[in-house]
Order: sequence, then structure tokens, then C-alpha cells
Amino acid sequence: MEKARRDLALRTKRGLHFIMASIVIWIGILIVWLVPVENILTRNLLTFFCTAPLMPLAYAISRVLKAEFSPKDNPLNNLGILFSVNQFLYILIAMWAYAAAPANMVMILAMIFGAHLLPFGWLYQSGAYYTMSIIVPLAALIIGYNLPEERVFILAGIMIVVELIFSLWLGMEIRKQGEAD
Repeated sequence: MEKARRDLALRTKRGLHFIMASIVIWIGILIVWLVPVENILTRNLLTFFCTAPLMPLAYAISRVLKAEFSPKDNPLNNLGILFSVNQFLYILIAMWAYAAAPANMVMILAMIFGAHLLPFGWLYQSGAYYTMSIIVPLAALIIGYNLPEERVFILAGIMIVVELIFSLWLGMEIRKQGEAD
């Protein structure tokens, strides 16, 4: 199993393409919250639309990084897919917030993103994933809960910075693993 984990981490470059794609998504969310739109439900709907291109973006970025998008011959690949698909179940919470707590929807989306990283820490043997799986949801809760609706863009901006740091950290882990192999 350890060999399969190392192989998956190496060939997929620890899923860096997904993290980089999420930067693009958070930039889109930031733009949604910066443009003058009067209705928060419209902003929330546009925020959901921003999340839609995750897979094609991640695929395109994987090509640029020369990372395998999904190595079918690795027995742990399906586990990684399961970890990712699990996040879609949590999106139901954000859908609830869309109408029930619209000012908190972006905060909840950020918390879901962060929390879903935890099992990838084990899969990729990555301190970056473990750490960010704790920091992101807690920071999103603390910052997002205290933001008024007209300042939600601040949380989106913070998510961009956090994702950039996360990407750099993963890059260091990838280089370290490459040197070790």
C-alpha cells in the first residue's frame, strides 16, 4: 500500500492541478463578490456557477504540469476519486445555505473545500493537506462568520492567498519527493 501511495503522489503531483484549479475558481468567486449585484441570491448562484469548471480546469492544468490526471492502473486511484466525490455530498449544505443563510454560503463553501482535504493528507502522505484541512475551515469560520454580506469578497481573497500558499507548499513536497526517489 505504501508503494501505491507514493506512486499516486508522484504521478499525480499530489493533486496540485486541483489546488491550482481552485485558485481560478476562487478568483471567479472574488469577482462575483466585487461586481455590483444587488441581490445576494444572484451572487450565490453566480458563486455556484464559478465552481462548475473545476474538473476541466484541473485536467488542463494537469497537462501543463505534466501530471497524470487519474492513473487508472494505481489501485488507490479509486480511493482518491471517492475522497473527491464525497465533497459533492457536502455541497448540499451550501445549497441549503443558499436560501436559508445566504450571507454565510461562501463561508460554508470554503469550509467544505478545506475539510475535504483531510483524507488526501493520508493518501498523498502530505503535511500540506493535513495542515490546510484544519486551517482552511477554521479560518473560513472565524473570518466568514464575522463578515457582513458586503464584505464577503474578503473571504474569497483570503482563500486565493491560502490556495497560493498551499500550491507552493505542495510544490516543495513534490520536489522533495522527486529528490528522494
